[in-house]
Amino acid sequence: MLAELSAEVPPDALKIVLVLALSLFIGLEREEHKQREPGYAFGGIRTLPLIGLVSYALALLSTPLLVPWVIGFAVVGGFMMFSYNHKLADANPAGLAAEISALATFVVGGLVQHERYWIATTIAVLSVLLLELKKGLEGLTRRIPSSEIVAVAKFLVLSVVVLPALPNRGLGPFQLNPFKTWLVVVAISGVSYGSYVLRRLLKERGGVIFSAILGGAYSSTVTTVVLARQAKSEQRPNLFAGCILTASAVMYARLEILVALFNPGLAAELAPAFGGLAIVGGLAGWVISRRSDRGDAAAPETAPVAKNPLELGAALFFSLIFIIVLIVTKLAREYLGRAGLYALAAIMGVTDVDPFVLGLAQGGPVATPVRLAAIAIVIAAASNSVVKAIYAYVFADRATGRRSMFLLLALAALGLIPLIWM
Repeated sequence: MLAELSAEVPPDALKIVLVLALSLFIGLEREEHKQREPGYAFGGIRTLPLIGLVSYALALLSTPLLVPWVIGFAVVGGFMMFSYNHKLADANPAGLAAEISALATFVVGGLVQHERYWIATTIAVLSVLLLELKKGLEGLTRRIPSSEIVAVAKFLVLSVVVLPALPNRGLGPFQLNPFKTWLVVVAISGVSYGSYVLRRLLKERGGVIFSAILGGAYSSTVTTVVLARQAKSEQRPNLFAGCILTASAVMYARLEILVALFNPGLAAELAPAFGGLAIVGGLAGWVISRRSDRGDAAAPETAPVAKNPLELGAALFFSLIFIIVLIVTKLAREYLGRAGLYALAAIMGVTDVDPFVLGLAQGGPVATPVRLAAIAIVIAAASNSVVKAIYAYVFADRATGRRSMFLLLALAALGLIPLIWM
């Protein structure tokens, strides 16, 4: 049907209809704004469609050059300057939204003539959304502190500015790849910042258990220490012991996702074990956290305050640690053999396991066989659970500390069972 219609109707007629429809869409929003807001406002249901049609005609005349269209854009821009000056003469605050929307309409007409239909439609739709969501967007700026905007800028620096500038090849005697090293930093930062944002958005509704889940996606070790310290003042052992177990269960899911980003084969080897541990540990932690405590009525359930994980200094420090761990892992594998790698995995569990795990994932099947890397990662994760059990016992009250230690040691023991068939 559409093909038959295209054969019967001149192509320019369909393009003009599209320009008219998109321009009317923007003009309708501007017309509604003029009727809702007092004072002068440029453009409406008639002016913007005329601007779109003029742009289309000038783009048609500009083929193959764009000189007439550019002159037309400059003329419309001059009219927008006069319009804005007229606004400034008024006592009310003056914005440029109406004038910019007119320029966007002019651009839409030229894009349609050059058959950039998707781009033209996207610009028109997004322009209307931005114009219509004025109050919501302005309110959002008042709710978001400047530190959060700076945090997003930091992540963009890590991922968009620094990453593309790094060479994607092995350098030095250890064949360290700067691009892949920094890609690990970006992946860790992205996962951590994503969980941090969710914690900030849902902190009023999620409570401790939801904070534990998202905290486990950021750092289960840090989350364990924070929850253990909070448990000392609230005296709710079941709630906090269950949440600490849940955070450690999420660690297995987090490691599985991060490994899958860099080494799908290794992720497939770990998937049955880590998937099962994440499910069993998560469900057990949730059930335990729901059991009543004697202090339920006296101590309200409050989520711990999340700290923004995006710091450029922390990213540089992580990249340095990652490089050191990568070198140490390679040396242990070459000179100490399989036993040395397993011993190193157990030692790495005392600190953050991410550099060690992702170092094995980055190495590839030639540097470290998949089965060998999977066994080392399982040992490191279990060792990390043992260390968190010690942290929970030290920082929490006695009741919470004992329960948390028992649960985390049980999770570590379960985490070693997959070694039987690996």
